[in-house]
Amino acid sequence: METESYKNFANVPLLWKPGPDSGKLLKKFKKIIEEKYDLQIDDYWALHKWSTDNIAEFWDEMWKFSGVVHSMPYEKVIDLNVPMQERPQWFIGAKLNYAENVLKYRDENIAIISAGEDKETEKISYAQMYEEAKLYAAALKKCGLKKGDRAVCYMSNRKEAVFACLGVTSMAAIWTGALPLLGAQAVLNRFKQVKPKIMFTIDRFLHDQEEKEMLHKVAEIAKGLPSLEKVVIVPSKENSKQKDISGIRNSCWLDEFLALGRESDGSVPPLQFEQVSIDHPIFINYTSGTTGLPKALVHGSAVLLSMARDFWLHSDACRERTWLSISPVGWASWNMLTTMHFLGITTILFEGVPFFLTPTYLWDMVDEFKITNLFLSVNILDDLEKKGYVPTEKHKLSSLLEVFSGGSVVKPQNYDFVYKKIKEDIIFCAAYGSTEFMGSCMIFDHTLKIYRGEITCASLGIDIQILDESGKPLMGEVGDMVVVKPTPSLPVGIWEDEDGSRFKETYFSKFTGKFSMGDLGMINPVTKGFVICGRSDDTLKPGGCRFGSSEIYNIVDTFPEVRDSLCVSQYSAKGVERAVLFLKMRNGHCCDQILIDKLRAMISRELSSRHVPEIMIETADIPYNLNGKKMEIIVKNIINGRKYSAETVINPECLQNFFNVPELSGF
Repeated sequence: METESYKNFANVPLLWKPGPDSGKLLKKFKKIIEEKYDLQIDDYWALHKWSTDNIAEFWDEMWKFSGVVHSMPYEKVIDLNVPMQERPQWFIGAKLNYAENVLKYRDENIAIISAGEDKETEKISYAQMYEEAKLYAAALKKCGLKKGDRAVCYMSNRKEAVFACLGVTSMAAIWTGALPLLGAQAVLNRFKQVKPKIMFTIDRFLHDQEEKEMLHKVAEIAKGLPSLEKVVIVPSKENSKQKDISGIRNSCWLDEFLALGRESDGSVPPLQFEQVSIDHPIFINYTSGTTGLPKALVHGSAVLLSMARDFWLHSDACRERTWLSISPVGWASWNMLTTMHFLGITTILFEGVPFFLTPTYLWDMVDEFKITNLFLSVNILDDLEKKGYVPTEKHKLSSLLEVFSGGSVVKPQNYDFVYKKIKEDIIFCAAYGSTEFMGSCMIFDHTLKIYRGEITCASLGIDIQILDESGKPLMGEVGDMVVVKPTPSLPVGIWEDEDGSRFKETYFSKFTGKFSMGDLGMINPVTKGFVICGRSDDTLKPGGCRFGSSEIYNIVDTFPEVRDSLCVSQYSAKGVERAVLFLKMRNGHCCDQILIDKLRAMISRELSSRHVPEIMIETADIPYNLNGKKMEIIVKNIINGRKYSAETVINPECLQNFFNVPELSGF
């Protein structure tokens, strides 16, 4: 798709269109708004405009529509006279508890299906989840945890993390965690910032059929955190409890910890929910930390509202939906999927990686567990396609309704793969969110059409603009994506940033009064859909032509000789910029002049001559982080002689490939 003119925007292929029964919940919500405010709302776009023109009224209606459990009502939704960068309060005067809302269903419907690479499948009802949370909370109280204290988690994707989180947040303590694949020093870089009182962890787990031992890392982490008073270790197997944990300071096995929660007669004290404001901290999530220490972003209970909007209104969900989750604590997606229990949805917690265990393992799971919703990151989709791991004739996939993708830029080819190789009559669309938003900014809505390569719409209540470098709004051109009006799911702040100065500098310094999302995007003026073009930090502007790296990838990925690629800017001492394209080749192919000429010709034809990278270099591998994102900023720093942090890179050995790039000199 061209980014410098409108001429091709009307020709984007249509892949799916709504039927008369699509979007029942959104239509119900729209009718409430029409009747209450005496309006005629013609379509989604009119409803979205109303939601952003009437921020307070929209979120007032979302609170009521989603059934937030609260002990005190709010006196005012928000004071819109307070600038967004000053972090205005939401639902002023209201008192609630996050865990009480997540545990509002206490019936026999299935809340969690616990599965994994080397464990027996177990089903936990909503009633059982409540009882587990009650026991964990009682044990936590005996350990002295109280409102405002921090509990950390360093564990694979297991039910125990959910129970512990609900116990922690029931008393208005703060829950945070680090991905279990991170090394001890990377974990300490995160946990030292928050000075936790208790840590939940595990002895080992299986990840993509590889054994991951944890106890040696746990010992190092416990030694480096003097604030820790208790380390609770979940045994992955019954015989795990035979392992020696005496060298881990203040440690015990889970059974010993939970025994603290029981009275002498075996009973468990009633679960009490500490009532706090919606902005009271309950979660801390960390940014990737590619250029320094990870930022500790603080969130309150507003995630309840963003999940209700995303998965009730936009996704037309009901209690019969089943979501597959492979996200351990440490990803914002874990917080979001755990919060989906507020909607009564079933989540499958899979410990490990289910995608490549066998060519059909994922599709076998869909049929076995009647999965309705899948989130497949772009790198997973790419690998499934490359490996040919697609459904076979034996797979019905009758339960599967929606596949979402995100995490990095979703390419047009990903749409082709899903509709041609997975399932024709399915909803496939990209979604866009981030650690900062704890929910979506852009998403698919059931009342709208899906176009190839585009995210359907901005989420309700989210006012997004695309700006040029001077702050002027753009349409049909690449620019910085910003949010121009407050939304409750933005961070409450950054941990220990008491005056908010770091928060303002990080997110509001580029465009005054507007929250910079850090990514480049474009709006199709015909379909109104969004195209994500890459990280703003990694914007390329050689010769004055501004574009995102994903525009290059969309073309390079069509070449069968190329396995992967990465495109970044390199600068001369005088600030002259050139684009450098690194190519990881498939076995049996090399980056010769014939291929380079073909790439140059294709990029010039599909984009423009100014988009063509000046230099193309073969590399043995491309660096990725634990979220499956290409680490462009690290490579950019390396080839420009800047400092960088590689603690989140899953294949750091490949970084040596980028130290010998010829310098851009003489300009």
